[in-house]
Amino acid sequence: MKPVRSLARVMLSGIFVVSGARNLRNPERLVQAAEPVTGKVAPLIRNVHPRIPTDTVSLIRANAATQLVGGLMLATGRFTRPAALVLAGSLIPTTAAGHAFWNNDDPAARNNNQVHFLKNLGLLGGLLLAAADTEGKPGLRWRAGHRIDHSRRSVTRAVRTARRDAKIAVRSAAAARRIPG
Repeated sequence: MKPVRSLARVMLSGIFVVSGARNLRNPERLVQAAEPVTGKVAPLIRNVHPRIPTDTVSLIRANAATQLVGGLMLATGRFTRPAALVLAGSLIPTTAAGHAFWNNDDPAARNNNQVHFLKNLGLLGGLLLAAADTEGKPGLRWRAGHRIDHSRRSVTRAVRTARRDAKIAVRSAAAARRIPG
């Protein structure tokens, strides 16, 4: 299954690496489409930290850099689960800004944006699967539950042993009192 996972991750990451590099070099071409989304996000970012740049070009570049780095991490198999989650998060504003088909009056543009919206929805699903993929290893939930069960059994065993040892000590003390010295 390892070669299939590796190939699938490379295939899934390709769009993010290519578009991330392209948008990092030339963010100006996306400004008009991105402004409705960045206009809503910028005040939230300013609330987090007022020194973070919130102009549209900077936000496009930040998203592009995130997609480029996340795509490379996913493709190379480094921190794949966090990379997939970050890419999924970056895909949401990209899709909302670039493919808002519900705002198109032209039927051809509406259809084109709807196709791209659904494509991005499919990419989001693939990223969520990649984020959930433990590569056949137990996930954190299973490991935590297994560790709790193991600890519970260890405590039960320790209590049983302590009780047995206490009974033996009581019997030994009682026997020692019966034997004349």
